[in-house]
Amino acid sequence: MANYRPLADEMRPTTLDDVVGQSHILGENGLLRRIIDSGNIPNMIFYGPSGSGKTTVANIIANASGRVMHKLNATTAGIADIKAIVAELDTLLAPNGVLLYLDEIQYFNKKQQQSLLEFIENGKITLIASTTENPYFYVYNAVLSRSTVFEFKQLTASDVIHSVRRAVRLVEERDNVTAEIEDGTLEHIAGTCGGDVRRAINAVELLFSASKRDGGVVALTLDDAKTASSKSATQYDRDGDTHFDLASALHKSLRGSDPDAALYYLARFLEAGDIITPSRRLIAASAEDVGVADPRALQIALAAVQAAERLGLPEARLPLAEAAIYIATAPKSNSVLAIDAALADVRRGESHTPPRHLQNVHADGEGFQREQGYLYPHDFPNHWARQQYLPDELANRRYYNPGENKNEQAAKRYWDAIRGESED
Repeated sequence: MANYRPLADEMRPTTLDDVVGQSHILGENGLLRRIIDSGNIPNMIFYGPSGSGKTTVANIIANASGRVMHKLNATTAGIADIKAIVAELDTLLAPNGVLLYLDEIQYFNKKQQQSLLEFIENGKITLIASTTENPYFYVYNAVLSRSTVFEFKQLTASDVIHSVRRAVRLVEERDNVTAEIEDGTLEHIAGTCGGDVRRAINAVELLFSASKRDGGVVALTLDDAKTASSKSATQYDRDGDTHFDLASALHKSLRGSDPDAALYYLARFLEAGDIITPSRRLIAASAEDVGVADPRALQIALAAVQAAERLGLPEARLPLAEAAIYIATAPKSNSVLAIDAALADVRRGESHTPPRHLQNVHADGEGFQREQGYLYPHDFPNHWARQQYLPDELANRRYYNPGENKNEQAAKRYWDAIRGESED
């Protein structure tokens, strides 16, 4: 076991033709393939989910370029590691310069990223950085502007199945065994790895290790595959792009009145054990997108979140799903965003004194009280009296415009009639 080598590492492709997926950049006319074939390798940033081939392609580029390759992981590396690489430049250790593969570049701070600038500008270091996060948010502009960004897309089950079958053949040859595979076993592994080839291959390796052997025959069963790949389909990172993409998709599905999509994205969070994020989205959507059209939506969202917190998973799924369905199917109005127009005025410096008749009469102090002229609405018919409420400077400002839904239109008709503004 001292010489153990993970199957995923043993299977790592050595040519671009062996890389699964990414045909948009690695296909026959793909830009990245043409760049690699030209031999003129620029600074590049590979952006995409785990297991999509970023490190594999970087290795292939290094081997094809004939340049010395150094690998650093930004989660553990620092300035000292960069200085050690710089020390090799213009020596026999790196006569043609260095190709630096920097994994998880988003974990390098600005100073660490800037330490590379001089050398990637003069070509002594060719940088290939990879990240699972959006580089336009996490990579500093000075580095980004000197690099070409290539997006690696999440692999599909049909992409991964080829690697899964290849993994089975390799283990059969390596261990001199024959696999008896139950129908659907390999397809299940490919479909539940979340597009991560490495994870799928690890599941195959685990399956061979745990399966019973009868002489030279190994039985690979669907039940074992389900155990080996348990929860592997859940692509989720509480601090990463996937988290925010799912939160955005949930909110937009609620706003778009699609209960099926809302339930799907809610399920993604629940399967990852996250109650907090969907709870915040349900409350926000009920206020922002349903709002006055159905004020009960906010009450239901709050009650569902409170119930979910008390119940915990798995029972929490029920009140949260109830709220998601209610919000998605409720009439919509975003008239509450009128508050943003009011905030905009305040932020522009429209901080004016309220009309005298609205001010606190007690604030004048003894001996300084003056007649305010405030009309107490409950002393008048329909509990309403005509008087100015906004400051003089904003007297004619209109923030709120009723939505076209039944609730707001009914309220509008009521107040139009009372104020004598109705067209009737």
